[in-house]
Amino acid sequence: MVGYDPEASCVSSAEAAAAGSASGFVTRVLISPLDVIKIRFQLQIEQLSSRNPGAKYHGILQAVQRIFREEGLVAFWKGHVPAQFLSVGYGAVQFIAFESLTKLVHNVTSYDARGSFVHFVCGGLAACTATVAVQPVDTLRTRFAAQGEPKVYRNLRHAVVTMYHTEGPRAFYRGLTPTIVAVFPYAGLQFSFYNILQHFSEWVIPAEGKKGGNVRNLVCGSCAGIISKTLTYPFDVIKKRLQVGGFEQARAAFGQVRVYRGLLDCIRQIMREEGPGGFFKGLSPSLLKAAASTGLIFFWYELFCSLLCALKSTDGAARKEG
Repeated sequence: MVGYDPEASCVSSAEAAAAGSASGFVTRVLISPLDVIKIRFQLQIEQLSSRNPGAKYHGILQAVQRIFREEGLVAFWKGHVPAQFLSVGYGAVQFIAFESLTKLVHNVTSYDARGSFVHFVCGGLAACTATVAVQPVDTLRTRFAAQGEPKVYRNLRHAVVTMYHTEGPRAFYRGLTPTIVAVFPYAGLQFSFYNILQHFSEWVIPAEGKKGGNVRNLVCGSCAGIISKTLTYPFDVIKKRLQVGGFEQARAAFGQVRVYRGLLDCIRQIMREEGPGGFFKGLSPSLLKAAASTGLIFFWYELFCSLLCALKSTDGAARKEG
């Protein structure tokens, strides 16, 4: 169902956008705690180890306990409102762009629109389009998830007004360069590996045993998310570090802070002070999040598309009987 299929196309562009938004919304609610932990790990300068007395967070369980003790249960959904705008908007733009691009490939080229390479290129381009559209919301989400107590931003409106007046409109696009650089291969690999794993599962599982299609979609999506996230993770760390530039006072409670002059300066400072491992801080919760979010995104998208197709078939049958 993901991608244009001339033999089984029953979802319009608007329906693909609706299914993408719905899948993003449901997935965001479920994976928000992992996202908050991942961001906290990525922004911590100190080594993620209990042997480092200056480190606020040491591991996933310790971080969960400390965040819950110091900030309460609601802290795991910090920045959830802008995150939902991000998920809903990103899901809509990404899937409508992906469906449109794969359809364009089918109509104007000789390539197979269901091929893995086509899904890699179209998935990357669709994600770049969605990223540019929702980058300001992503920056807001990161800042809300990153701030400690007392809070710098009281609510979404206060954050937008404060950032605009104190840092200018460019603040909303902090970290865009590494995001674009990373999102093309990341999303491309997601769609490509999802396609490959789907074909592999169809080859392994006999035709009469394909009743568990939804479970297969979830597993294939989860595996695709783990592979793509591992390969592109350093760019995600750099993006998060750049997004909280100018926000140092709110980070003081979490340990050391750094000021980065740009992409290359950020890379140099991380390499010099934290070593190669600095680029993979927060990888564990990030892989958990990638497995959960990518699996759930594809699972819900396929499910919503199937429901839309079923509703259209039911309406069509009712009209014929009428």
